[in-house]
Amino acid sequence: MKLTSNQRKSLRAKAHYIKPQILIGKNEVNKGVLNSIDESLNTNELIKIKFHEGKITDERKSLVVDNLKCEIAGCIGRTMILFRQNKDKDKQKIKL
Repeated sequence: MKLTSNQRKSLRAKAHYIKPQILIGKNEVNKGVLNSIDESLNTNELIKIKFHEGKITDERKSLVVDNLKCEIAGCIGRTMILFRQNKDKDKQKIKL
């Protein structure tokens, strides 16, 4: 599912008050980190990830998006905002 610019704008506004739930340090993105991100997305639909070292590159973006089937709502500095809508209609928290 591709997000439109208006949907990304709305999600970034909602994520403004959210603190980063996943902090990624020197070890980069590995299976354990991907599992943590996946669990957070299943629970919250909209999360922030913070990288402590380096910039958010296209390689990092594609690694997360391809493995987790989620969308990037925005990237600011070292923080990435991810969104994946829950497949169960009853558990959906964010309506697009």
